[in-house]
Amino acid sequence: MKSEDIKAVKALLSIPKRIVIIPHRNPDGDAIGSTLGLMHYLKGYNHDVSVIAPNDYPEFLKWIPGEVSILKFETQQEVSKKLISEAEMMFTLDFNALHRTGNDMAAVLEASDALKIMIDHHQAPDDYATYMYSDVSMSSTCEMVYNFIEMLDDTNKITPEIATCIYVGIMTDTGSFRFRSTTSRTHQVIASLIDKGADNTNIHNQVYDTNSYSRLQLLGRALQNLKVIPEFHTAHITLSQAELDEFNFKKGDTEGIVNYALSIQNTRLAAIFIENTQEGIIKISLRSKGDFSVNELSRKHFNGGGHTNAAGGRSEDTLEATVEKFITILPEYKSQLA
Repeated sequence: MKSEDIKAVKALLSIPKRIVIIPHRNPDGDAIGSTLGLMHYLKGYNHDVSVIAPNDYPEFLKWIPGEVSILKFETQQEVSKKLISEAEMMFTLDFNALHRTGNDMAAVLEASDALKIMIDHHQAPDDYATYMYSDVSMSSTCEMVYNFIEMLDDTNKITPEIATCIYVGIMTDTGSFRFRSTTSRTHQVIASLIDKGADNTNIHNQVYDTNSYSRLQLLGRALQNLKVIPEFHTAHITLSQAELDEFNFKKGDTEGIVNYALSIQNTRLAAIFIENTQEGIIKISLRSKGDFSVNELSRKHFNGGGHTNAAGGRSEDTLEATVEKFITILPEYKSQLA
């Protein structure tokens, strides 16, 4: 973020304001952690702050400090629209195009007169914010929120609650610090957060060690459905709506399953295809190793995008047709997947 922008934002925040903070639809650990971390920080300066998520999120994120205050636009539209319309400032975190909140909410955000500030690490940002902190090299939006607070010369204001929120997002978006986006700077930030009160053992247990029996059964079915295409160093998993229903699927139950496919020896590309009959789509998550860009693949073929090694997409075809399309495009990338 430019120094003059930081000065301008600091001046804006010097007087208490009505502020809304918005994550993307289907928020993950980085989205929830960054919005709540920023919320706690701004409340420390007596701003009137509301976090409004487009919709619900997984149970394993519902212990994070301040989570109970989050409004869900999908089910609380009247109060959400009122807060957005009255807001003087709006922070959009962990996304860079308003449609990522869903069409209904995007229209409300676009109509808002609030000054908009974007903090995000995804590629190809839209130009809707007055101030943009966009950096695709960052491990997570949570690391960027830490940097943002540091730019404001306020790391001494980071409480155990803020530290916990930021730690969650960095941990989840780096795959517990194993992805290439994890840098020495990332570890320095993590060390600082632990020093400021983040309990790393408890955070890890809360996020990763709270599986339900039905979620583990669903994982078993997903692994039964795992297929390997050795000539393209690719593996993929499918889960139909019937299979989700059989194992009492809840939001977040499929989180991380695609990584099992990527963990297979000699695999460079992995995908999971999840049927959602209510929305009439197949949700696609893509992961890769090395410099193979699933962001480019998803943007070109599956109406999605993300990062080089982690991206998402969607298809309006059937589950079978979507998987067939995926298989048929692999020859296009044969040299890159070799």
